[in-house]
Amino acid sequence: MQVTTRLLVHALIRVDGTVGADELYRVAELFGMSEQQVRLCVKRLVTEGRFTHEGRGRKAVLHAAADTLRELAPELDFLQLAYRQDTGLAPWDGRWHLAAFAVPESARPARDALRECLRHLGGAPLQGGLYVCANAWEPYLREAAAELGVPDALTLCTTTDLCRGGLTDPVELAAALWPQEEIAEGYRVLSRIAEPRLARLTGTTALSPDELLVIAIELAAELTRVMEPDPLLPLELLPRPWPGTRARELFARCWTALREGEAGGTPPILFRRYAGASFPPAGPPG
Repeated sequence: MQVTTRLLVHALIRVDGTVGADELYRVAELFGMSEQQVRLCVKRLVTEGRFTHEGRGRKAVLHAAADTLRELAPELDFLQLAYRQDTGLAPWDGRWHLAAFAVPESARPARDALRECLRHLGGAPLQGGLYVCANAWEPYLREAAAELGVPDALTLCTTTDLCRGGLTDPVELAAALWPQEEIAEGYRVLSRIAEPRLARLTGTTALSPDELLVIAIELAAELTRVMEPDPLLPLELLPRPWPGTRARELFARCWTALREGEAGGTPPILFRRYAGASFPPAGPPG
């Protein structure tokens, strides 16, 4: 499992949008990252405008840019949608959500950014400039198009009657449009990573604050890796049993144990990122 320096910085963002350099370097050491590696990552993030830098050395403070903080919020939205789907609270209404865009070559950066947003939100290409998603993505797309300065280039609609290459059955369409087996294997890996960590978290041996922190970041890193390409298709469109349901249940059980383990010690900083997530009751994984 690999935890990138960039992900580590994001994991340590406090509720006030700051990251303490001393804390960043200390935690980086737990993952075998050198100070030079951290410094280069911070420099890149500042150059990209993702953070600003105040102070020097280990007394410095990073301030996350507004765009950086906004980008974290939708991830929690998607995680909560996944848990609602897993527990049957967000059944599919049978509607496909379509988005088409036509951005001129003169605005190529905006066109590329809008295409990337469509893919990030789980869209699959039907043909040039036309994408489909099984979930309501309209608010995110409208916001993205407005921020990119191309709101008039976006067309949105929904349909319950989608036909592509002769396929009309929703399950068959979903299987043809998205790489389900690749995504499923990612969740199987997450389960294999979460199971031994859950055993440690619920075992009789107390874990130190640093050990809790490492487990929290490892789990969040792997969850992020596997959920990024996941379009979060409703369960009605997926093969059963779906590995994502079990993996997210294991993650929820681990996170519950992590939150219980923080009492009396230094809490894993990453808890703050998931403070708004509503996990399902921690029962045995199905």
